[in-house]
Amino acid sequence: MKRVIKNCHGFTLIEILIVVAIIGILAAFIIPRIMAKPEEARRIKAVVDIKSIETGLNMYHIDNGVFPTSEQGLNALVNIPTTGNIPKRWREYGYLPRIPKDPWGGDYIYLSPGANSPYDLSSYGPDGQRGGEGKDADITNWEIQ
Repeated sequence: MKRVIKNCHGFTLIEILIVVAIIGILAAFIIPRIMAKPEEARRIKAVVDIKSIETGLNMYHIDNGVFPTSEQGLNALVNIPTTGNIPKRWREYGYLPRIPKDPWGGDYIYLSPGANSPYDLSSYGPDGQRGGEGKDADITNWEIQ
């Protein structure tokens, strides 16, 4: 009933070192890509938020013939403005349920009239400061396709 297995041997030290080296090489290429994904996801969320806010702004414009002023800000999409040009046909439940923060915890920047379009809407990105390049670049409605 008992069988003796002959010619059994384990891995040699060289074989183990080769496998560890291969895993190390693969990790060197894969880990930076995995670590970059959260930042890419935040940038995509900022683009989605900007598109959503743009939809609310466009509905506001359709109902009232104007965009909210910079003074009224994006809050005009949630609560009826009490200053400036008071909208006559503001929707009872507003245009958005709330104004989101950008993925880095900052406020979206709204200017109306804008320098690049009827209104400028942007996030200053991870550094929280205007301008920047690469991963710190601003995300703006006039540059989104």
